[in-house]
Amino acid sequence: MMSKLVPKLRFKEFGGDWEEKRLGDIVKVFKGKGISKNDIIENGTLECIRYGELYTYYQETIKDIKSKTNLNKDNLILSKKNDIIIPSSGETSIDIAIASCVMKDNIALGGDLNILRGKENGIFLAYYLSNAKKYDIAKLAQGVAVIHLYASQLINLNLKLPSIDEQQKIANTLISLDNLIELENKKVETLKKHKKGLMQKLFPLDGEKEPKVRFDGFCGDWEEKTIGDIGNFYYGKSAPKWSLEENAPTKCVRYGELYTKFGAMITETYSRTNIDTEKLRFSKGGEILVPRVGERAEEFGKCCSYLPLKNIAIGEMISVFETKQNPLFYTYYFRNLWIEFSKVVEGQNVKNLYYKELEPLKIYQPRLQEQQKIANTLSSLDNLIEAKSKKVETLKQHKKGLMQKLFVNKEEN
Repeated sequence: MMSKLVPKLRFKEFGGDWEEKRLGDIVKVFKGKGISKNDIIENGTLECIRYGELYTYYQETIKDIKSKTNLNKDNLILSKKNDIIIPSSGETSIDIAIASCVMKDNIALGGDLNILRGKENGIFLAYYLSNAKKYDIAKLAQGVAVIHLYASQLINLNLKLPSIDEQQKIANTLISLDNLIELENKKVETLKKHKKGLMQKLFPLDGEKEPKVRFDGFCGDWEEKTIGDIGNFYYGKSAPKWSLEENAPTKCVRYGELYTKFGAMITETYSRTNIDTEKLRFSKGGEILVPRVGERAEEFGKCCSYLPLKNIAIGEMISVFETKQNPLFYTYYFRNLWIEFSKVVEGQNVKNLYYKELEPLKIYQPRLQEQQKIANTLSSLDNLIEAKSKKVETLKQHKKGLMQKLFVNKEEN
């Protein structure tokens, strides 16, 4: 049976095999010219792109330019709309295999950038190279400490391409999907900014005894307390990394997960330990968890989490706080006190936050009804942020699956 060079998913108006081509036959590959970090100026006159920004800022299409310089453009390489750029150096071979289409003319393209210029649809090629050809490009990269990708290697990359019209159709489809993802991401960021601003108004500022914003029906100063006045601390017990197994009998929370997995409320756990239950300490439901060890002083307070779930083993390196006040309210309050928490962190390379240093910190206590109102407001915002974030992830997964079907990577019999 003859092999067919066609993707799994095809728009109905297109037919026939995709054509095998060599990258060097359809584009000219050359390098940009050096633009150092020191050359970047906030109010510069010339927009520019440096190779590191492909790893941290840009995706398959580049419309809004992050950086500017005052360098003389006559001494630089300037983009033409439809150019494709690929890093020529990086830390790993798989990271270097990313391509972006520059959608504007006259953008200065820095050194350590491979520039691909030709008549094919640049947007289509950027999506194609960054996804279907990612591993093929990674195999071309060379080096150990620093990985390099040379024009002489890229030009021999084998491609399978449709007509220009079909390239445009695929590009339009993926751009529309990316625009939708970007829109939803902006909604998430707007909600996060709104929440951050709201928290600054719902809790008293330093030197004040009541917040700037009060809900209807609540008034008067909050009562001054210390953290030690409103509850008590204890430490979790051992649930080391080596004890974790997927099918282990005991659900647990480990301190590192407070930084990476959880928000203000823990609604599900991700780890299980095989440690004897007699050597563990279990939640009753309603505790506030504060990391005891970390790398950055400012992260301790920001990563406090409320644990409403019962019978969850709480690992060592976690300070557990119990209170008869509203624990979710005080979780948000602790997060708002991250600067005060950071001031009592100890240590250099490895930092520690002992609860004996937290107990004397000043805090204010409103009535339980007001605590509940504030907790409900902020948790509702968190739920909305989480729902929007999940929508973004669903769209990204849809895009990933769609690209696997829209491109030809290898011959399929």
